Amino acid sequence: MNTNSDSILIFTPVITSRTKYIFQLFFAELLGADFQLSNNAEVAASFHGAVLNYSNQNIENSLQISPAGLLEEKGINSHKISFIDYTDHKVPFAVYSKASAFPFDPFSAAFYLVTRYEEYLPYIRDEHGRFSSSSSLAYQKGFIGIPVINRWAKDLAVRMKGVFPGMVFRFPEYKFLPTIDIDAAWAYKNKGMIRTIGGFFKALAAKDFHDIKSRFNTIIGIEKDPFDTFALMKELHDRYDLRPVFFILFAEYGFNDKNIPTNNKRFQELIKTIADYAGVGIHPSYASNSKPNLLASEITVLSNVLHREITCSRQHFLKLSLPETYRRLIDNDIKDDFTMGFAATPGFRAGICTSFLWYDLESEVATKLRIHPFAVMDGTLLDYMKLDSQRATEFIKPLIDEVKNVGGTFISLWHNESLSDDKRWKGWVKVYEEMLDYAVNKQ
Repeated sequence: MNTNSDSILIFTPVITSRTKYIFQLFFAELLGADFQLSNNAEVAASFHGAVLNYSNQNIENSLQISPAGLLEEKGINSHKISFIDYTDHKVPFAVYSKASAFPFDPFSAAFYLVTRYEEYLPYIRDEHGRFSSSSSLAYQKGFIGIPVINRWAKDLAVRMKGVFPGMVFRFPEYKFLPTIDIDAAWAYKNKGMIRTIGGFFKALAAKDFHDIKSRFNTIIGIEKDPFDTFALMKELHDRYDLRPVFFILFAEYGFNDKNIPTNNKRFQELIKTIADYAGVGIHPSYASNSKPNLLASEITVLSNVLHREITCSRQHFLKLSLPETYRRLIDNDIKDDFTMGFAATPGFRAGICTSFLWYDLESEVATKLRIHPFAVMDGTLLDYMKLDSQRATEFIKPLIDEVKNVGGTFISLWHNESLSDDKRWKGWVKVYEEMLDYAVNKQ
């Protein structure tokens, strides 16, 4: 047995794929600590180093946390979850052992949240077939705006150091990653003759003469296309020394997939230009959720344009169905996904603001697909919450503060069109600038 004082021995009577996964998340990824597992109480009692006793047994010179039982289970079961107040929020999987260092089981609670356990259970889907934020435990109990798992990990470190003062933890540092979805690269230009004429007739039928004038002036080159905000984005990101990631809808035209034709040379040139200074990933089409073969095709076509492998993704409309969506991504060699967040509510869908490996609950296995949760989306603030530009900025800053306080990664989701400073997006360039400025300040 390792007797290094910086090493942690975790005693748990039953070692499962779930315990291996969640301890790897807590100790290796969030606390930067070496650990080993043992189900032998005698070994734990004689270990020369820090011991975490994840059981109801008495082991001297250890930090004890009573388990709620979720990590010993197999399969997906409905639970009657008990809650208890902890610091400034409610927590699930309460335990009532006076010997436990926590009044709840942080490992069961974190596993439930980060695996999206509740999204495997029966639920009422929204109009796009998605799991709604209002159905989530975090929303219902009021902690969706808190990266609770990161907080619990830091609290665990404090308690460990209280018992084992020599413990050394290497916490991750705060980072900021802006991401951009390109659902429609241009509002009027480069859409082809049929769609262009159709757009004029639609505007005429609605008697939207301002739109007709803008369309005409843009197409003949008098005005700049309102969605063409790419130079502005580059200037802003360069100003703050940021390397964003762009997700490109590169798919056949459909009711919910209305980007530029993939064979359009100007569109391809735009994507190549973006790829020179930013990361580029696929934005799988809405249609690919019902026609899985489209995903492979879309990835291949984008890859051929860029002459590079496409390894990151974010679902169009944030359409995420577990485990099918993530399994399809893995089958298509996607290594990083950025879909984890809610359309209707800002915050932390999985209770965490650090990337993590996806655990496939049905197969009971930790996969190599890394999930990058985002905290806020432009459309959430305007379309769902009906916030004006000033109130939006005030809402974003506390989310950034939460991530800074735990050394997480703040990921924002914006669209090129929301920086048009036009129509409903009037004033939102300032929102984005203020978010960048506040997010890059690490104080």
